[in-house]
Amino acid sequence: MTEQQPQAVEPGPETTPAGGLATAEAPVPPAPEQAPAPEPAAPAKDRRVLRAVLRWTAAVVVFAAVGAGTAYGIAGMERTDVPGLATESDGRWDYPTLTRPPLPSGSPRPFAEENAAEAHYADLRALLLPAPAGATDDRALRGDDGWLPTKDFLKEFADDDERADLRQMLKDDGLRHIAARGWTTEDGTSTRIYLLRFDTSVIVDDLAARMAPFGAPGYQLRGTETSVADEGFANLPWPGDFPRWAYTESKPYGAEQVRQAYLGAGDVLAVIVQSRKGTAASVPFRQTVTLQGQLLG
Repeated sequence: MTEQQPQAVEPGPETTPAGGLATAEAPVPPAPEQAPAPEPAAPAKDRRVLRAVLRWTAAVVVFAAVGAGTAYGIAGMERTDVPGLATESDGRWDYPTLTRPPLPSGSPRPFAEENAAEAHYADLRALLLPAPAGATDDRALRGDDGWLPTKDFLKEFADDDERADLRQMLKDDGLRHIAARGWTTEDGTSTRIYLLRFDTSVIVDDLAARMAPFGAPGYQLRGTETSVADEGFANLPWPGDFPRWAYTESKPYGAEQVRQAYLGAGDVLAVIVQSRKGTAASVPFRQTVTLQGQLLG
């Protein structure tokens, strides 16, 4: 007999113990996902706190924006434009921007290496320091054509004998001409500047040694009693390549205090005088002398 291979049994209906047919179970669809249950409403007190926080946050943002804009605006202003931050003046005057006059073609500057005589070839009248803002010009010092007569310069000196001696000395030294300018500022300070031109710097050096010796001026200015060297001025930085001497009237002085300076700038001797009722401030005096020195350098 041929051995029969076992055949797979097709699944059929199962028999229940009760002898009935068991029907196949239908697949059960997954239960739909449920939305999370809503959180319980915040109490009224918490809602008020939340609103307050939001309001303060918005306010901080606004203030930050306004503050940034204000800071930018202040940063772009000059210090003197900001109320409460204005810098108090130290007494300096408001001078215009200084510009040296043009030189004739081919002429060297006064202290150039090739200028052995240290001569100023520019118009001497154009080398005078201009008056500061708000000052009243002293037209009497300008003369008819911008040149001051020697006799008017000598009026700065007190003693008749000294004026006569100085007149002769200027004549002997070959004084060519004097350019002068003066003004009075709003605080009552009177300034007079005289530029005396000679042929060479050697003459100026000799004249300066007599008019401005160490310790005290050689000739007494009108309105002065005792003048001494301005030690503070001597210690200041100096823009020129030439010597300068400064004196201040010491106490007790009369109705006015007088300050004076002498600059031996090549072939030019500069004489600068400031006087003021009460006290003549040192800051504008030193500023004036320094700026005049820059123009002559």
